[in-house]
Amino acid sequence: CKDCGHRFSYKGGLNSHIRIHTAQKPFVCEVCGHKCREKSSLNSHMRVHTGQKPFVCEVCGHKCRQKGSLNSHMRVHTGQKPFECKDCGHKFSCKGSLNSHMRVHTAQKPFVCEVCGHRCRHKSSLNSHMRVHTAQKPFVCEVCGHKFRHKSSLKSHMRVHTG
Repeated sequence: CKDCGHRFSYKGGLNSHIRIHTAQKPFVCEVCGHKCREKSSLNSHMRVHTGQKPFVCEVCGHKCRQKGSLNSHMRVHTGQKPFECKDCGHKFSCKGSLNSHMRVHTAQKPFVCEVCGHRCRHKSSLNSHMRVHTAQKPFVCEVCGHKFRHKSSLKSHMRVHTG
């Protein structure tokens, strides 16, 4: 590869790799428009729409869409945490959690609200923030019916009923 020096045995491997540098994603989901670098990634993505989860944990029966997800899930049973933060030593069972954690050290907030510009470290935080603008309150108290924007608010509220 001219950009990073990575070597490949086959030209197809190089062509696929080059898409990392060019951000080219030629494989497009016909259902939702999601774009992928690899045909195999698109095939895997399609399971989101079909609901297919062909990879099954032999320990507990948990089902996954991708083999890598099953491998990560298995760490629940083994307790293995192979991904360690070089800054603070905190360990994680999956690389994605480590990558997300690293934003604590860098102060990076890549998820931006298109309505007000509020920035978040995590996509889930942005999704939660968006409820401020939509007035959506998806968490409902089963005792009194009161609705909340955040799960934590519902948990705090439950103390009213349980003491």
